[in-house]
Amino acid sequence: MGTKRLVAVLMTTLLAGCAPAGAAAPGTPPARPVPVAAYAVGVRTFTVDPTSARPLPVTVWYPTEGDAVAAGRFPVVVYSHGLHSLPELHAGLTARWAAAGFVVAAPAYPHTRRGAARFSRADVRHQPADGWRLIRHLVRLDTRAGDPLAGHLDVTRVAAAGHSAGGFTTAGMFASGRSGRLRAGIVIAGGGTAGSFAGPAAPLLFVHGTADKIVPVTVGRAAYHRTAGPTAFLSLLGQGHGEYLTPGRPGFDQVLATTTDFLRWTLYGDPAAGRRLPGDARRPGVTAFETHPAR
Repeated sequence: MGTKRLVAVLMTTLLAGCAPAGAAAPGTPPARPVPVAAYAVGVRTFTVDPTSARPLPVTVWYPTEGDAVAAGRFPVVVYSHGLHSLPELHAGLTARWAAAGFVVAAPAYPHTRRGAARFSRADVRHQPADGWRLIRHLVRLDTRAGDPLAGHLDVTRVAAAGHSAGGFTTAGMFASGRSGRLRAGIVIAGGGTAGSFAGPAAPLLFVHGTADKIVPVTVGRAAYHRTAGPTAFLSLLGQGHGEYLTPGRPGFDQVLATTTDFLRWTLYGDPAAGRRLPGDARRPGVTAFETHPAR
């Protein structure tokens, strides 16, 4: 089946509500209009559960108008960093998503972030629960009187995204019994974990360098083939573990366009963004793009 046909089937599956995670829950408000112009972007930080055993510092990028949060409610993206990284090191991507009309919340994980007092790569297995803890915090924040973001978070439309260990974290959030708030995911240079992709089907986008020596592309492709929902795979030909996430580097423009339209399609319900996906990803010799519909 050709790419255009697969994208059409994939879009039909999502927009018809056949994927359970993409179906609107009773009482869910309709999606707001897709932004037609880029927003200015504000940044703030706060800490979730600061006195707990796992305090979670969070950086948030959000659309602004003047000196305030832009009018309306915006879908939310939870972005997870990789080992020895920090949220601000991903601002080249996350700030651009915010400019496109999303609130992006990125936690700095307790034991895998750069400068962690007790670094442990094994702690990645606990990070999906941290991601869900952040989502619950944002649900409460949206109703907190006096908070600048209150009333601006569309917490019925959430996506998870992440790079490397953050990609595995993202996959782990798509487990059995999860809330229907989580509607889509982007796994960058990552793969599946035990129990991931076991819950309701949801649209997923995988992004991977074909010459990645840290997380081989075969790991990402194995996860891609495990998923039950409509799924796409963007390959960065000959690239490694994430240089394509740096503005100005080969492939960055294609990654930005593809991920942004994927989020517009899945969180705003914008069919035009879904139709743009193959073109967003197209750069001969640099990228390749494929999809498969829900199984």
